[in-house]
Amino acid sequence: SQQGCDPFAQTQRSKLQHRRARINQQINKEMRMRAGAENLFRATSNHKVKETVALELSYVNSNLQLLKEELEELNSSVDIYQNESESISVPMIPLGLKETKELDLLTPLKDLISEHYGEDGTLFEKEIKEFMELRQAMRTPSRNEAGLELLMEYYNQLSFLDSRFFPPNRSLGVFFHWYDSLTGVPSHQRALAFEKGSVLFNIGALHTQIGARQDRVSLPGLNQAIDAFQKAAGAFNYLKENFSNAPSLDMSAASLTMLVRLMVAQVQECVFEKMTLLRGQHDFLARLQLAQEAARVQEVYSVVHQTMTQAHVKDYVPFSWTTMVHVKSEHFQALSHYFAAIALCDCPVPSDAELPEQEKTFIQFHLTMPEGPSLRVLLQDPEERRKLGKAHLKKAIMKHEEAMRLHGLCKILRKMDILQEVLSFAHKRSLGKYSEIDHEEDFFETGDAPDIHPKTHQKPEIKPPNFSQVKVTDLFHKLGPLSVFSAKNKWYPARRVHLRRGENGFGFTLRGDSPVLIAGVIPGGCAAEAGLKEGDYIISVNGKDCKWSKHAEVVQLLKSTGEEGVEITVITLQGSEGPKAVEKKAVAMSSGGGLLKSNKENHRKSLMNSKSASTLLVWSKKSKRSKKSTYGVPFTTVGDNEVMY
Repeated sequence: SQQGCDPFAQTQRSKLQHRRARINQQINKEMRMRAGAENLFRATSNHKVKETVALELSYVNSNLQLLKEELEELNSSVDIYQNESESISVPMIPLGLKETKELDLLTPLKDLISEHYGEDGTLFEKEIKEFMELRQAMRTPSRNEAGLELLMEYYNQLSFLDSRFFPPNRSLGVFFHWYDSLTGVPSHQRALAFEKGSVLFNIGALHTQIGARQDRVSLPGLNQAIDAFQKAAGAFNYLKENFSNAPSLDMSAASLTMLVRLMVAQVQECVFEKMTLLRGQHDFLARLQLAQEAARVQEVYSVVHQTMTQAHVKDYVPFSWTTMVHVKSEHFQALSHYFAAIALCDCPVPSDAELPEQEKTFIQFHLTMPEGPSLRVLLQDPEERRKLGKAHLKKAIMKHEEAMRLHGLCKILRKMDILQEVLSFAHKRSLGKYSEIDHEEDFFETGDAPDIHPKTHQKPEIKPPNFSQVKVTDLFHKLGPLSVFSAKNKWYPARRVHLRRGENGFGFTLRGDSPVLIAGVIPGGCAAEAGLKEGDYIISVNGKDCKWSKHAEVVQLLKSTGEEGVEITVITLQGSEGPKAVEKKAVAMSSGGGLLKSNKENHRKSLMNSKSASTLLVWSKKSKRSKKSTYGVPFTTVGDNEVMY
């Protein structure tokens, strides 16, 4: 049986990751020292000071070299200098799981089995306990694929439970209690849809936790984070589209919209990180592309920020989330301007052969055209490039400062050293670049650089949950095929009939299997005299349970009887007596019931992965038997897939 994990066993980030984070911090410290020393070296004219600074620089550089080698050992796939500060993973926002209370279903389910199914409820204690154990385990899933499968398994079992024990017109009398994941406020409902929705929410939340704990300094880690956040977005989106009127705020449409957008933004941020890893970043076009990717991340985070600050949402979204999203929006806007500046200032002027492609890309690079000369002139004039680069850096520095100011307003974020590190590193890097390209004799007023056109090479996907990947068998299989033995069907008490075979056989036609249906009764025949009716289902023959039996098995049991005849137990569905039984049955199968008021989930009546639930609709399509034994009855009375016995 499936196990949850011990809720007290806190997952430790691996030692490797700690070492990596420590090295990254040391590298950043050395980089800051180097930037400071370089500035001093350029600024001073004192020969003695220059010598001292040069010595310090060589020391810092050798330190950096050693750190770089240590990091390469740890993570051979990453070259730290490709993405100096990006090598520290910026924290992502994971969601906590919804908590629930214990639930005792033993008595309510036993009672329903006795009342509705006419079976002895105590015979199903094992199955009910197994279901309750599964529910208990799913409260503390492990943060990995096994935990996800556990939640999926429980979700799929709930679909069976729904069909078996939740009739449209009455409740089971049990309440499902769940706590809001954001506010901790408890809610309860009798509707099973609330239980299903809460489990689906936890599938999404678990994906966010798996995404947030990936080591995003390497390509495999980044791809896993992207996959996890896309699946989280898919789960929240599925919940929003298929469930409604949830009693708790975290599952309201406004909240789910916000969560889907947040997950999409986190995917977009990972895509940017992936670009910084994959690209050498040293050529002009690669740097422009990085700037556009950063602008795209800024754009999606600013949409999330707007969503979080709406009236219905802002009161219960944690302030640290809203601030973090706002900080990231400013931070990535700063990065987009920084990379634009680097492209202009650090890349050589294009040759005549390179110019057309660079010009074509650059025309679409800004949201509005930069002031000054034509782009062709600008690209070929180092001084014009420096001017525009300087304007981009000025804007980058303003945005970095805004990001740091916002970060400082939130007490919880102030404790996040890593975020602080990333922000101040990026800020100092832009300042360093600015002072490097700033000439004392600059008399021009640095202009206002236009923003960068957002563009991504990898659009985030919203991946809906794939419930069929976790196969489950209906725990209450013994009750019989769901096509007949379900909560919404009602049947008359079972009748026991003694049947003898006459000269012309038993005098009925049978159709389908699991359970076999008496599709026609010949007037005056043995079956009619014994009291069998059209629309009866055969549920046992001579004491052998036939609810799940195939057509051929039932026929074999009937044919193997001798003179003494055969005992048959049959049931008739209420409202399905008479010749139109089959059509009515088909209609009954296709209609769903609504639980959580307009809860669309119920209409997808969840016989998803039960092979057993082949309905009469299916039976009427395919011919079961080509061999027809009509025993002298006119051929026309026997339907296409009915056989006369």
